[in-house]
Amino acid sequence: MSQAVAVAPRRESGRAAILRRGTAPAIGVLAAAVTLIGAGTPSFWGDEAASVLSARRPLWSLWQELGQVDAVHGVYYLFLHVWIRIAGTSEFAVRLPSALAAGAAVAGVVVLGGMLLNRRVGILAGLLMLALPEVTRVAIEARSYAFSMAAAVWLTVLLVALVRRGERRRRWWALYAAGLAFGIYLFLYVGLLIPVHLVAVALLAARGDRMLRTWARAVAVALVLALPIVVAGIAQEHQIAFLGRRDYAGVEAVVVRQWFHSVPVAVLAWTLILAGVVLTLRRRASLAEGQPAALAAVLTWVVLPTAVLLMGNAWVTPMYNFRYTGLSLPAVALAMAIGAERLGDLARGRRGGILTPALVVALALALALPVFLTQRGPFAKDGGADLRQTAAAVEAIAQPGDAVVFDQTVKPSRRPRLALDLYPARFAGLDDIALLAPYAQRAALWDQVAPLDQADRHLAEHRTVVAVEGDGSASTDLLHLERLGFGVITERHVHRTTVYRLERGAP
Repeated sequence: MSQAVAVAPRRESGRAAILRRGTAPAIGVLAAAVTLIGAGTPSFWGDEAASVLSARRPLWSLWQELGQVDAVHGVYYLFLHVWIRIAGTSEFAVRLPSALAAGAAVAGVVVLGGMLLNRRVGILAGLLMLALPEVTRVAIEARSYAFSMAAAVWLTVLLVALVRRGERRRRWWALYAAGLAFGIYLFLYVGLLIPVHLVAVALLAARGDRMLRTWARAVAVALVLALPIVVAGIAQEHQIAFLGRRDYAGVEAVVVRQWFHSVPVAVLAWTLILAGVVLTLRRRASLAEGQPAALAAVLTWVVLPTAVLLMGNAWVTPMYNFRYTGLSLPAVALAMAIGAERLGDLARGRRGGILTPALVVALALALALPVFLTQRGPFAKDGGADLRQTAAAVEAIAQPGDAVVFDQTVKPSRRPRLALDLYPARFAGLDDIALLAPYAQRAALWDQVAPLDQADRHLAEHRTVVAVEGDGSASTDLLHLERLGFGVITERHVHRTTVYRLERGAP
């Protein structure tokens, strides 16, 4: 009997341990599965076109491209180069890795919350992270943002583990250095974690001076390893010069758009973060040791990367974009979770200790749902990207042997001819008369094309032509074709694009 009594607690403890270890992966899988809903519905947009077309290139061509543009996305493009040969180039297939990376980030937040505070905060943070609209956006974006988000949270998990156990062995810090360098190669702005981690080490280390020296040596190694991509990024800074011509760094972008996308979600999030700060300060004497320091480290992660970008944007060179601050999303979720837990503590005497955080999560998910659904509409990307639908419209009205021309007056990332490059099967049998050099034969991102008025001799060989025009653009293609004797016989409006079929001699 005594043996049975002794064994039972160990079996129970084992089951509990398995459940604890399985919580983070389970929430991560849930997050990946949820974000994959509707992932293939929106058409690709210009930035995703850059990813897909770069990944399609032969490696020699990709290397040439990266020498001129997009070096900072090179690691992601190389990954995608391999991935699309396995999974294909449909929207769902190309976005699937981003959803998996988002799931990994959510799992990392659950782990980190448990390490910094307690298991309940970790679970709340994972669920609240799934309610952040920027998380659900990057999860279906064929760019490296979800990967850099995952890298940021797992690097922080590693750092906290090393600091908490006072780790001095070189192999662990070498792993941290290699991970930080890889994160910077993955997305240059992962380097903004360095000042965040500096503050975290200072706040969390038992012997801060010694641990700071150890950490600083690891960061120095990481920066040496990452120096080539930093130099390449600086050399290609002209690629983000357009940021200076757009009012991205406004209050609305910083407070709402960069993480929350809607005012109701932003109000709830900032309310929770403020509640976490105020209630922690009020109860700091009764809290477990290290919790105020953990909150301070989390808040640093929320604020500092954006602050650095805004200061650099104002005083150095254009560098802020609301899409570039996703590495702080795990910290935002953690700060919200701390607020939710503190509110639960207030209500505990009225049996609201568990119910209150649950209601907070439910409210956050409900407020985020309209944004989630909008993100998964057919024209959700870039304010109405319709490249796939445009390709289908061309296929529906064109005939083999027709010439095809594209509006060139809109900015490169919105040009309708991206539909041809992304969905070439839809344009089979058509004559792309303005093409001078396809993208895969150039060091630039896009095809080299001639103006329509320089392709007249090719038009002379055709009786019919398909013109793909952006709505509201200043294109003169239709006027030029009419002067050459072509008249519109079929017109199909897509969303922000219109496809015309013209025939020589038609009225």
